[in-house]
Amino acid sequence: MRAGIRAIRGFGAFERRPGIFWLIAVFLLCFSAAFALSGPGLIQLNETGRIPIAGRSTPYIVRHLPLASFPQIPVTIQDGLGKRGCLIPQTYEAHQPENVIHGSFERAGSSDWTALCSVRGTASLLVFFGSNPEHPFTLASTPETERLQAHDSTGVLGFDWGINAASPRQVYDAQAGTYPRQPMVSHDSVADSIVEHSTEYHYYSNGAWTLLPMPN
Repeated sequence: MRAGIRAIRGFGAFERRPGIFWLIAVFLLCFSAAFALSGPGLIQLNETGRIPIAGRSTPYIVRHLPLASFPQIPVTIQDGLGKRGCLIPQTYEAHQPENVIHGSFERAGSSDWTALCSVRGTASLLVFFGSNPEHPFTLASTPETERLQAHDSTGVLGFDWGINAASPRQVYDAQAGTYPRQPMVSHDSVADSIVEHSTEYHYYSNGAWTLLPMPN
């Protein structure tokens, strides 16, 4: 009973000096945030290692973002990516969340999503049609270590695979120089790029995916 009285009296001290309570609360909040930033969750987002390049062991880093970084993705697509255990790999030049895109990839006016999904070191290009989001297409899949390149003076390799939605006009302009001249497509394509190097365009038509012809 006396212990209970002491506890109540102790709480009364906080009531008389509320500043102490808030100082302790702020301390605990900051401690929790620091732990979250240094905990295992963040470490798992950055994949690091070394690979041999021209006989030398070269360091690399691949940065990933969790699905929570993309709140615009519809719940059904979030569920599909989550069930696969997807993280979203980011290119070395990323300044905001990338490699999740929305467009009309099935047909004009459709609402579809495409994402790079990284699971245990392998990145896959997945397309979810709004008409059938439970069964995405896998357009490409490769170990992340196959999509690395040097990009600054440190020599550390970074991830170079990026995707964007390409409108019919963007594709038509990219095809300038093809012979015979290609007609403009009717809906969006998935622009699949090696950063600062090349881009190919995945286009869905007549129930199948094809790569659109580009100038040599």
